[in-house]
Amino acid sequence: MKTALINGRVFVDGKFVSDRAVIIENGLIKAVAPIEDASEIAAVHDLKGALLAPGFIDIQVNGGGGYLFNDAPTVDTIREIGRTHRNYGTTGFLPTLISDDLDVIERAIKAVDDAIKIGVPGVLGIHIEGPFLSTDRKGVHDPYKFRRLNKDHIPLLTSLKHGKTLVTIAPENAHPGLISMLRDRGVIVSAGHTNADYAMACDALQRGVTGFTHLFNAMSPITSREPGVVGAALEHQKSWCGIIVDGRHVSPTSLNLALRCKPADKFILVTDAMPTVGMTEKAFSLQGRSITVKDGVCVADNGTLAGSDLDMAQAVRNAYDLLDVDLPQALNMASQNPAAFLGLQSEYGAIAPGHRASLVALDETLQTVETWIDGDKSYAAPASGSYVSNIAQFPIDRRQRP
Repeated sequence: MKTALINGRVFVDGKFVSDRAVIIENGLIKAVAPIEDASEIAAVHDLKGALLAPGFIDIQVNGGGGYLFNDAPTVDTIREIGRTHRNYGTTGFLPTLISDDLDVIERAIKAVDDAIKIGVPGVLGIHIEGPFLSTDRKGVHDPYKFRRLNKDHIPLLTSLKHGKTLVTIAPENAHPGLISMLRDRGVIVSAGHTNADYAMACDALQRGVTGFTHLFNAMSPITSREPGVVGAALEHQKSWCGIIVDGRHVSPTSLNLALRCKPADKFILVTDAMPTVGMTEKAFSLQGRSITVKDGVCVADNGTLAGSDLDMAQAVRNAYDLLDVDLPQALNMASQNPAAFLGLQSEYGAIAPGHRASLVALDETLQTVETWIDGDKSYAAPASGSYVSNIAQFPIDRRQRP
């Protein structure tokens, strides 16, 4: 059955239009049509002036709703994490496993495969963040789990049968030829938790690295004589950079400087979310370490950052408020850009005919009102309790904001 979404301000081709109906059929967007074309469709859903955008895609989700993927890499854990983050506009995600033993990685891959096979909403693949990382830039990862990437690990890292596999590695902890091998077998390779120098980072880009995991955090910085991994990431115009925009992981000034170095469509909002997202209890255990949320950030007892308490809707609001981007750019950072990074731009990240009907409706404060995953609708609880009263006056351009 066809469903028409009407009376919203629809984000299409980088602009918001208020005279269009989004027609959904069999989980796909059938058309973005003039409003009068919806008159013959029986099932009509009134958006009541909400902003309608492509659903958010989060490529780095460790947990949510009290669940941590490392603790229990199962289908049920994936389902609960997805259900929690859907309330904040995330309609596609990669359950993310931080550095752990190889048998845990194997179980996590199987769980993601099974979740996709049975249709758990929103699961697009897996992000394996470690254990092939640098002890010099370990962050909260357990260095006792670390190991050097070798050929024996390739079958495991390429074993996912359904969805996308993203692997974060430190280039100095892998033979360069193995990066090419992973790329050639369909794995998306990102550099992160790395102390590589500029030359090594550039070589990794030539070998097949296409992204950088949480830019600035846990990687060698730019200095006067050594540009480091950050310098290589900002110089390289074709690679993508994940960014945690919570105002604490990275200074907004640093992020704005990064935005001047390469196009905004190469930046991806990520949450690096932990189990506290969606919970009133703001403490949890990570591989035996006590983690608490302080001033909105997850930290270990020694003050080390340990992921975030961030959701994607808040990341979009933060990007809009703190960075030199307009709302369309902020929304693209949460949808179109990660879809392109994953090679899924023909299915996700845009409101266009033939794309998946994975969508988010937002109110005038950019809080989530409703979501759709493959045309299936669910409701969120908007914090403001109201919709946009005059969609024509919504301040899309950051310069128009109060």
